[in-house]
Amino acid sequence: MNNMVRKSVKISVIGISAAVLGLTIASGLPASARADEVSAKQLIKAMSDYLATQTAVSFSYDSSLEIVTGDKQKLALASSGAVVLNRPDKIRVTRRGGFADLEAVFDGKTLTLIGNNGNIYGEVNEPGSIDHLIDVLRDKYERPVPGADLLMSSLYGELMDSATDVKDLGSGVIGGVECDHLAVRKNEVDWQIWIAQGDRPYPCRYVITSKLVADGPQYSIQTRDWKTGNDVATDDFTFKNAANARKITLKDLDTDELPEIFRPRGSK
Repeated sequence: MNNMVRKSVKISVIGISAAVLGLTIASGLPASARADEVSAKQLIKAMSDYLATQTAVSFSYDSSLEIVTGDKQKLALASSGAVVLNRPDKIRVTRRGGFADLEAVFDGKTLTLIGNNGNIYGEVNEPGSIDHLIDVLRDKYERPVPGADLLMSSLYGELMDSATDVKDLGSGVIGGVECDHLAVRKNEVDWQIWIAQGDRPYPCRYVITSKLVADGPQYSIQTRDWKTGNDVATDDFTFKNAANARKITLKDLDTDELPEIFRPRGSK
């Protein structure tokens, strides 16, 4: 009798295990992995919704742009700057590195790019929102702004479009701030983001890894001094040519941070 009971229990366990295996194969992912993906998407959506509702935002940042040499050496160009924006259509961005000292200001109608190194500037009339401006810079003028996704009101859609894998990697600490660490895979890039925990889920660090360039160079931006609402300093977002800078056409204004010493010989 006992042998029959043990055999019956053994058969039942095997049957249950087979059923669980079948469900796992059918779903394509273990339940824990699906839960992590749902959690990660919720955290990204919460950050996106929070940022989209902020009409005034300012922060400082440090960025690093990797390049890969012909002999497979990875080098990084570091810069720092600040961003002030008033939605929907005003923004000022500064970026200073070892080879570039640039400023961009947009008042809702005119974009002005200032090259402080050469005391020059260029202007273009592009009335519209900040979202429109970012799209125009990328598509019309072929001057994409790395990390500009974080400034758009449609942030969740920009980040998650064509995402093939989403992971919640748990906790991390950036600049002393505890963050949720998330990773997303897309066809052309992989990216990671660290989002501040709590009722102000702003991005503390954002890393983009190219999948279209050999050896996967990265662009990273780490933010600090986040302010919103009435804490943001007043800015009129107009260009005042106090330094008597020389006006040139926008296409002649070099905003490339890649200096000649890092470029392949014979290139321009």
